[in-house]
Amino acid sequence: MEISVVIPSYNRYEVLQRALSSVYAQTLKPKEVIVIDDGSTDETSQIKNLFPQKASRSSFRVRYFYQKNRGVSSARNLGIKESICEWVAFLDSDDTWHEDKLAHHAEFHKNFPDIRMSYTDEKWIRDGDEVKMPKKFRKFGGYIFTECLSHCIIAPSAALLHKEIFADVGEFDESLEVCEDYDMWLRVSLENKIGLIDEKLITKYGGCDDQLSAKHWGMDRFRVRALEKLLTLELPKEKKEHVLKTLVQKYALLLKGAIKYDRMTESNEYKIKIQRYKIE
Repeated sequence: MEISVVIPSYNRYEVLQRALSSVYAQTLKPKEVIVIDDGSTDETSQIKNLFPQKASRSSFRVRYFYQKNRGVSSARNLGIKESICEWVAFLDSDDTWHEDKLAHHAEFHKNFPDIRMSYTDEKWIRDGDEVKMPKKFRKFGGYIFTECLSHCIIAPSAALLHKEIFADVGEFDESLEVCEDYDMWLRVSLENKIGLIDEKLITKYGGCDDQLSAKHWGMDRFRVRALEKLLTLELPKEKKEHVLKTLVQKYALLLKGAIKYDRMTESNEYKIKIQRYKIE
């Protein structure tokens, strides 16, 4: 199995080195690593001087691309476009992989060649300490579309996909500032079986102010956009009902927040949408 690793990064030079080091430590090496610098103003451009640009017998090449700041979805899409392998693994610049992560993926897909995407469980570190993952992020394998509706249970750094999936479902949505991964996994899981490697093979580090999830209030505002997009597709009746039910639940939560903070215009919009999507 030949794998391209795509790492988007924006002003994270220090942790980017840590992420890349975890790729170099893999027992199964990828064929290439593609670093997409999304308009950084720090020392990120120097990363290409710290790691080899040419592949060797024992290693791989790191390819560096710079673009003006357009967001993580645009950066991942560029990485996918530039990748030369059939399989693409994502790694966020503030996460790390455990040394046998790619080897587990290769073994899984050797045993299940019909499955085009797999992901792993994850370890969470917050302010230096390991924390327990909330139950709502519990992992599932198989046809998991309904399990993916409430929250994003798949971390991008945990995922490996065959490139033909993107031809089928499209790229990451560059109009979504956050929850772009939630949107992508919903589109993938709609018709694809997803493999779960039930081991904690990545470490996610939290507590940083520059993380996208810390910058945006009301993350469900972006999730409902992804759910509304699904309704433009020809969905089976049962799946459509699950989407509608989830939409109403999320709009009810957003309505509660809008009322609390006296956002009357938003409150009225959410009331209208609750009535529109409510299943009798």
